[in-house]
Amino acid sequence: MKLYNSLTHKTEDFIPNEPGRVSMYTCGPTVYHFAHIGNLRSYIMEDVLEKYLRYTGLEVKRVMNITDVGHLTSDGDTGDDKMLKGAKREHKTVMEIADFYTKAFFADCAKLNIKTPDVVEPATHCIDEFIKVISSLLEKDYAYEAGGNIYFDTSKLDKYYVFGELAEEDLEVGVREGVEEDSNKRNKADFVLWFTKSKFDDQELKWESPWGLGYPGWHIECSCISMKHLGERLDLHCGGIDNQFPHHTNEIAQSEAFLGHKWCNYWFHVHHLNTSDGKMSKSKGEFLTVSLLEEKDYDPLVYRFFCLQSHYRKSLVFSWENLDNAKQAFNKLISRIAALISEKDAAPIDKAAFESIRAGFTAAMDDDINTSNAVTALYDVFKADTNAATKIALIDDYDKVLSLSLTEKARALLDKQEEAKSDIPAEVLELVEQRKAARKEKNFALADELRDKIIALGYTIRETRQGTEISKS
Repeated sequence: MKLYNSLTHKTEDFIPNEPGRVSMYTCGPTVYHFAHIGNLRSYIMEDVLEKYLRYTGLEVKRVMNITDVGHLTSDGDTGDDKMLKGAKREHKTVMEIADFYTKAFFADCAKLNIKTPDVVEPATHCIDEFIKVISSLLEKDYAYEAGGNIYFDTSKLDKYYVFGELAEEDLEVGVREGVEEDSNKRNKADFVLWFTKSKFDDQELKWESPWGLGYPGWHIECSCISMKHLGERLDLHCGGIDNQFPHHTNEIAQSEAFLGHKWCNYWFHVHHLNTSDGKMSKSKGEFLTVSLLEEKDYDPLVYRFFCLQSHYRKSLVFSWENLDNAKQAFNKLISRIAALISEKDAAPIDKAAFESIRAGFTAAMDDDINTSNAVTALYDVFKADTNAATKIALIDDYDKVLSLSLTEKARALLDKQEEAKSDIPAEVLELVEQRKAARKEKNFALADELRDKIIALGYTIRETRQGTEISKS
């Protein structure tokens, strides 16, 4: 399998540190509000990646953090504390907010068929780990104390901007967002490891530390949680493209300064879901959540299907029209699978055909998780020269990765159709079956005569690619 590595800007063979086993880390949500569907695009694509790694026979241990302290609105060291902001908005404690929105996040993930990672660790559970690593960074002279806070000194690194040689003024968060710079910093790119004195005098969550009562910065959390559960050498780190700087840049800086060696080999970044007005956010326009999609009568898996139709390294434009197109395509796909299930006979799965056809799917996924081509491979199953049993087996096989509940939804559709038929008189159903036989024998005059009898009894019939539909006139 080949993956694009954001760190090297190359598509590379994916080779884990330990043969057969993958250590995978995913940046989790800051649980101060509902996740919008742009956030969830990243988690969908990371879920596909994890499931494909498992599909290929690799053993995967995936870890995700929950940020319930320390994340400021600028993604750097400026702005408001997101958790505190959420607590004030809803007149609740920070931990009440964290508990509610953590549960809401995983409820949304379940609706989108996103697997819960093997380990989910809230930042507030790892204060001892943060203090240990920060203390070591101070001892190694990679960190310093100023104004009561502990900062990482980026000037001690041979290279700080590891993801790209961009100008400092283009990357510095404080400058970019037009907010006041932290005068305690020795260098503009330095970042906070631990806050003890800051503008957040009403910060609810504080812990004793060697430097006084305080709380961790955002960036130290992921490094420590990853090392706690996955060790010193990480295979694969995932996140949205907006995490690349400063968050992932800072993670690499502090982790490798602490460890003394390379930390993570592969970086997987999912690009933005945009609206026609630009990047989606919680503060712009209609707040697009999974719940809102459901209120507007969209199955959440339609949104997953919509995401899979594009490559994860391409920005995806959301509009209701685009989602409607995905909904229509998804419903047609389910109907075609239902028709396959209906025609399935006692013929066994053709194993040779199965392996030959499946090669198209694995080729797409081996090519940097190209889900767009994988969806094309799914449609190619219908055209394949093999029996229905083999086609259904292929669809089930692909769906171990795509996770669209394809045959489950197709069977539910068939059950619904059977239930609808129960309200249709036996006389009409018999005429429909006779008409099917006449059409099969190419006796179209008799088929037309039978159709007229059905219409006379108050029912209409319509031929579709999925079969004959009967409805009350």
